[in-house]
Amino acid sequence: MNELHTAAFADLDATTLYALLRLRVNIFVVEQECAYPELDGRDTAPGTTHLWLERDGEPVAYLRILDEDGTARIGRVCVAKPARGGGQAARLMGAALQYIGQRPCVLDAQSYLVGFYTGLGFRPAGPEYVEDGIAHTPMVRGG
Repeated sequence: MNELHTAAFADLDATTLYALLRLRVNIFVVEQECAYPELDGRDTAPGTTHLWLERDGEPVAYLRILDEDGTARIGRVCVAKPARGGGQAARLMGAALQYIGQRPCVLDAQSYLVGFYTGLGFRPAGPEYVEDGIAHTPMVRGG
């Protein structure tokens, strides 16, 4: 079973932070071929929480929760290629939603994952748009 971790930026040691950022860059920049500023400055913001699943000392799934004036914004949801298909994203999202509680929550889903997020209680909240060549759909839960 993979171990769940939750931390604020200030609580991340350098080795863990490096591993989390490497996972994100490998997926969002390299695998998805999107040259964009993955390090957007929001990881260090007060109220940002990092959640990840770790196997044998390596992160296999990750997401962050941003605080936007009382609304939680989930982003950077990713699962390492070898760990996909094993329910890691659902487990991590379940932990995130438990952490968020009853606060309104938003995310921008890659459109092919709308069904996955709908199954977690989200609904589309606006028209589909394209960012970095990938179709996204804004979604909301609660509120």
